[in-house]
Amino acid sequence: MHAKDIMTRDVITVNPSMTVKSLAMTLIKNQISGAPVAGKGGKIVGVVSEADIVGKKGKDVKSIMSTKVISVAEDTPVEEIARLMTTHKIKRLPVMRGADVVGVVSRADIVSAIALGKHVALHTPVYDL
Repeated sequence: MHAKDIMTRDVITVNPSMTVKSLAMTLIKNQISGAPVAGKGGKIVGVVSEADIVGKKGKDVKSIMSTKVISVAEDTPVEEIARLMTTHKIKRLPVMRGADVVGVVSRADIVSAIALGKHVALHTPVYDL
């Protein structure tokens, strides 16, 4: 199983200049806990989450976002995605096709795949994700 099999395809991105309040409203409205940050031309320049809102001080997204973007390709095995999440202590990964974001894989997507009985051979215990 690969990223393309479990990813969320309707990706909601946010803008670096968006206020933290607008970001919070976007996350709540869309029932998501984080989002890729898209700069000029749609290039992914960061990732922001509820944890950033709660744990960092700043007025806009660019002041609280994580700028180290770890992403995967559509054909990345779910096992590798789980390893990256565990190693880097992150909860979601943008799925890229070249420079374009085509999806997001979250821990919830992996857990849902397991719950639906899809074969996911994790070498990382799910509780470490």
